[in-house]
Amino acid sequence: MFKETDMEKIVVSEQVNSLYNVLISNSQVEKALSFLKDDNDQTTEEQIELTAIEAPTFMEEVKGVWYREKLEELGIQDIEVDEVGNVFGIRPGSGDGPKLVVCAHLDTVFPKGTDVIAKRIDGKVYAPGIADDGRGLAVVLSLTRALNEANIQTVGDLIIGATVGEEGLGDLRGVKTLFKNRDDIDGFISIEPGEPSRITYLGTGSKRYKVTYQGPGGHSFGAFGTPNPIHAMGRAIAKIADIETPSNPKTTFNVGLIEGGTSINTISEKAEMFIDLRSNSQEELKKLEDKVLNIINQAKDEENHRWNQSDDITVNIEQVGDRPAGTQSPDAIIVQAAAAAASTLGFEPDSTPASSTDSNIPISLGIPAVTLGGGGDYGGIHTLNEYYDPTDAYYGVQNTLLTVLGLVGVEGVSEPLLAKRGNL
Repeated sequence: MFKETDMEKIVVSEQVNSLYNVLISNSQVEKALSFLKDDNDQTTEEQIELTAIEAPTFMEEVKGVWYREKLEELGIQDIEVDEVGNVFGIRPGSGDGPKLVVCAHLDTVFPKGTDVIAKRIDGKVYAPGIADDGRGLAVVLSLTRALNEANIQTVGDLIIGATVGEEGLGDLRGVKTLFKNRDDIDGFISIEPGEPSRITYLGTGSKRYKVTYQGPGGHSFGAFGTPNPIHAMGRAIAKIADIETPSNPKTTFNVGLIEGGTSINTISEKAEMFIDLRSNSQEELKKLEDKVLNIINQAKDEENHRWNQSDDITVNIEQVGDRPAGTQSPDAIIVQAAAAAASTLGFEPDSTPASSTDSNIPISLGIPAVTLGGGGDYGGIHTLNEYYDPTDAYYGVQNTLLTVLGLVGVEGVSEPLLAKRGNL
């Protein structure tokens, strides 16, 4: 999570508050909320079941098959698996309403072969991926069950499913493909672990590069004077470390991985590093990117110049990640709906700092989007000790359900808050 120093307060309009007063007093909505409380244990069991299916980034296919079967069982229509592995179907609305995506991500950060079988200890469930994003995936299914059990007919269509490639070098490829293939999406909700009060409506952008310095190499004594790729990379790292970035909007850099060389007495032939650049501002991210790319080339030239104008050192710069930053107003109707839903359940809405989630893509495209917390306590995210506590976790699903219903409307009860893009 990447903090911004001054978050704006979410103010919910009277119109939105009035609509939620109507929703919460409706008997079908009451039935759905009650069902979700009763469904808490089943949701946890389903969460454990899907977490036991390994899904490293770029290897989500098996879990995707399982998820498709679950969506079919719930009556989701026209389910498709696209070219990258996203799994989405439709729960049709009653009329010409907005189309809202509700999803979580299939992939985890853990490599193939990781023990992902859940262990229960003192009321908590321990398993790599159980919270991120096992919780989100389970919430999407539980929410759909509740709509079915309460026989709720939304006005707008729900595009329900799961994305791939949210983590790490997956570079949001799933949600990027979703929006590349569709131009009819009016709003977007993704579910991540977190409190029911969590509302993320700002996107932290990132640029990631793999940088490779190469040279002829040689014996550290016999070939002394030959430009050294590791030395060139060291020059670059030192200069990057001295860059000054703004604290607001928060802008950061990191050299996270380095490798190269053969032995202590060998001038290396190759040195590689991976660089992560982030900002909550697309403009500041571009400024930082330009500085870093200039430094990378400058370091190559300086190493060559150090050894009598040699041009032996070359550098290859490969972009391996591009996540756009995105902003939207705290007054955006999707943000107000999420805040009103949380307040209705007795929670103080929490506009969490900007972060990098699937919502980055729609936000950057100007499409209303939020990432919501799926409920339940959790910890150890991205570690082998990741855990999830299901106590009162149903509040997260209830909050998501109410947010969804406010946005797409309920037939005979409320009109959608979310506008169709053609009507904006």
